[in-house]
Amino acid sequence: MSTPLQVLDNKNTQRIAMERQSQWLVSAFIVTGIFFMLLPGTFLGVWNLLDISEAHLSSALPQAWLQAHGQAQIFGWIGSFIIGIGLYSLTKTQSTMIFPTRIGWSAWTLWTLGIALRWTAGIVLWHWRILLPVSGLLQLIAFLLFFYAVRRHGPKATTSKPEPWMRMVVASTICFLLTLAVNFVVLLRQGITGATPALPHVLDQVFVVLAVWGIIVPTVWGFNARWLPIFAGLRPANGDRLLWAYGLSLAGLVFTFFDFLAVASVAFFFAALLSIDALHVWRRSIHPPKLLNIHPSFPIFVRLAYVWLIISCVLALLAVPFDHAGGLWGASRHALTVGFAAGMVFVIGPRILPAFCGMKILWSKRLMFWSLLLLTTGCFLRVSSEPLAYENLWKPAWKVLPVSAIIELTAVSLFAINIVVTLLLPAAHLRTGEKPSLPQGKAAQA
Repeated sequence: MSTPLQVLDNKNTQRIAMERQSQWLVSAFIVTGIFFMLLPGTFLGVWNLLDISEAHLSSALPQAWLQAHGQAQIFGWIGSFIIGIGLYSLTKTQSTMIFPTRIGWSAWTLWTLGIALRWTAGIVLWHWRILLPVSGLLQLIAFLLFFYAVRRHGPKATTSKPEPWMRMVVASTICFLLTLAVNFVVLLRQGITGATPALPHVLDQVFVVLAVWGIIVPTVWGFNARWLPIFAGLRPANGDRLLWAYGLSLAGLVFTFFDFLAVASVAFFFAALLSIDALHVWRRSIHPPKLLNIHPSFPIFVRLAYVWLIISCVLALLAVPFDHAGGLWGASRHALTVGFAAGMVFVIGPRILPAFCGMKILWSKRLMFWSLLLLTTGCFLRVSSEPLAYENLWKPAWKVLPVSAIIELTAVSLFAINIVVTLLLPAAHLRTGEKPSLPQGKAAQA
């Protein structure tokens, strides 16, 4: 008969084994996301922008190339990060000692293959009528596996009401699933009836808005409400106001679907303002920020990301009456996806990803700072020059666009190098000679 001490040792052994399994899986998703961010995403985007700048025409490239770039950034990069972190969180919240290893790796395989096929269909055009719907189906199945794992292995239901940040993350996860279902239907229809792999322009723009405002923005809000009071020393988020902000963003999605762009832009603008107020992002911290192993500029760039969110909304408001060639809409989208979403990943990622991937320590604080500074600089040049160039307001702006692209590519490369080298280094306790213990996993959860 086992003694209580032996039972405790067995539970600790199981917990450590489960922790290692989840760390390997989240590392795979993170590396995959970095790959799609760097090569199919940013590198292709730079190439596209160089050709557009040389031709002085926004329609100089096939739309399929531009859409392949966007898919790699939104789903290949951000989507991989969301799924990987979601699966990792199971080791912190689930009620059993069983980690869904097979389901997790199956989801990773199908997800990676689906994103790769979607990118290939748009760039190479090889059997694109088959690859498009197959890629959409693989992504949908992969996310269904992830969703099933979260539902089955997550914490047991309780009578207490979930915290607002958790409700927002769950809602954005459901929206992620619906978006992938729509994606599959659209790609299937395009494969059957379309003349090219490129979706119709209006449909593609609506889909991008759905992906960004339905998935990425509320996910960032939810995790910011959870992490920023801890990491940045901010006041706890106002849950009711944050949920109202989410409700306004959903209203904006509905108005976008029915082509009421002016009303949708107003809804998104006030949703952004309400989220900033709810998260207390622009208010003074009540506790010193936790800056161990990260660059001291962390709080500055967190707040700056929300500046880009407001800039994006203001540009969208201006685009409704004044945009004629896509310059204002493009600048608004870039401010949102690069300035806000990528900026938040660049500032939060070095804080949480090393811990999630095996209690690592960030390799270089300087690279963290330079990646953030260059990303901000490149985004500023792109957002300020794109309306001037596309709308033919100032021709020298065409020469600024490729410069902004190179700067952003450098920023992305520095971020990728910093994270990859961090993952390759030994864990913190192995570098310091300390004995690992279970509380480290709990520290990673914070």
